[in-house]
Amino acid sequence: MSDPAIASKESSAGELGSAERGTVQGVNGHVPDEISQDAVVTALPVAVPERSRLRRWTVRALLVDVAMLVLANTLFLAGGAGYSLPLLILFDVVVIGLVAGWRGYAKRLRLQTLDDLRLTFTSTAVATMTILAIDALQSAAEPGVYPALRLWLLATVLLGVGRLSFNLVVAWRRASSRTAATTIIVGAGRVGRLTAIRLLDHPEFGLHPIGFLDAEPMEISGRPLSLPVLGNSGNLARVIAAHGVECAVVAFSTDSHDNLLDLLDECERLGIRALVVPRLFERVPSRLEVTHVGGLPLLELLPTSPHSIQFAIKYAMDRLAALALLVLLSPLLVVLTLAVALSLGRPILYRQDRVSLDGRRFNMLKFRTMVHAPDADAQEERFDPEVAPGGVEGEDRRTPVGTFLRKWSLDELPQLANVLRGEMSLVGPRPERPGYVEYFREHVRRYDGRLRTKAGITGWAQIHRLRGQTSIADRVEWDNYYIENFSLWLDVKILLRTIPEALKGRAD
Repeated sequence: MSDPAIASKESSAGELGSAERGTVQGVNGHVPDEISQDAVVTALPVAVPERSRLRRWTVRALLVDVAMLVLANTLFLAGGAGYSLPLLILFDVVVIGLVAGWRGYAKRLRLQTLDDLRLTFTSTAVATMTILAIDALQSAAEPGVYPALRLWLLATVLLGVGRLSFNLVVAWRRASSRTAATTIIVGAGRVGRLTAIRLLDHPEFGLHPIGFLDAEPMEISGRPLSLPVLGNSGNLARVIAAHGVECAVVAFSTDSHDNLLDLLDECERLGIRALVVPRLFERVPSRLEVTHVGGLPLLELLPTSPHSIQFAIKYAMDRLAALALLVLLSPLLVVLTLAVALSLGRPILYRQDRVSLDGRRFNMLKFRTMVHAPDADAQEERFDPEVAPGGVEGEDRRTPVGTFLRKWSLDELPQLANVLRGEMSLVGPRPERPGYVEYFREHVRRYDGRLRTKAGITGWAQIHRLRGQTSIADRVEWDNYYIENFSLWLDVKILLRTIPEALKGRAD
């Protein structure tokens, strides 16, 4: 069946002035090489170039930080004895300089508030040490540690609040397609279609795809998309004029190397932001080293090895954290144990074979939430290469207590014991049943990759709402991203983001 995202129909140039303005498609997926100049004249006006948006982002983010620093300085001076105004100005300059040097004012597709807070913490700490050192050189007396701590705390809190508020406003504005950057995708094949789906599913990136450019669009089965093919890469300037395009994403295309280079040059000339999906994108981590041999760049991929010292530290910290959490949450665990015992009796815990690091099996623990199924009604495993298992399968046998536990993910707490025993991690891919693992290994691309690390209670896929009966391919993509970009800081971010996700509750 033809994919609506790249299916094509005959269209006249006059249709550019209608509700489907700019939708120029040929027959059987072939796109006409030319768009009528008259159509362009009647088309929508060209929007403000994306580079203007980038400048506005930088200026607004900078103004927010300056305003917060001025407020911090005012409160600091109002608090009594402290540093002189010139030292406070130097403090502000160091903070702004460090944030700018670490690209804290560069516009990003993904809003990363936790990373912003870490940058704020680091910048204010360095600035505080700077004025402490200068104060010590200027004065024979002991440097004022208390005033320094007071200034650091004020600046850190206010800058953090300012950046959090700024990101919330940006996320709110991006959620509306009216303020998102109008985007075209070059290449209407599998990767181009995946790019469109990702951007549609994540409006917080601020890119709103309106269609594809491709001379030979492919027929792809899967999730239907209503995005048309607007022309080929040679029609870029006219499509930009017709639709007010502000951003172009170059995915895989049948266009030649030279044609794609010309397209990027055209984007730069027209002030259009250009993004490129790299070849071998599935294995490109965030850590890269680029070496130029003449004009030829060589990209060295620097993925983290699952057998590195970083992972050894991670697993050691997992056990310490699990022990601490079991002690801290022991009153809650006692209450939940009593609730399960009263509603279901013994046994209290549900045990199921799952698969973790390198395919090793273990007994995963959960609080029981359902009454036992009669032997005749035992559910058979039904394999689906598109959807992961999870949630309530078959007849709903949950008790009221079980429904409550599952809604707030409290049934997962016994897995802290699995972490303490070294069978699981706090953060990692969710473990699957052995039968599903064997099936998915054969039918889902790169599924084996997620077995390179211990299974986790929470993970990168889970905080992106990929839990229960969701796409297994998407889970694999997110899980492999986590492994290849692992850092202890990434684990901290996932754990912090798990809290609001858990508070939202889950339907199953």
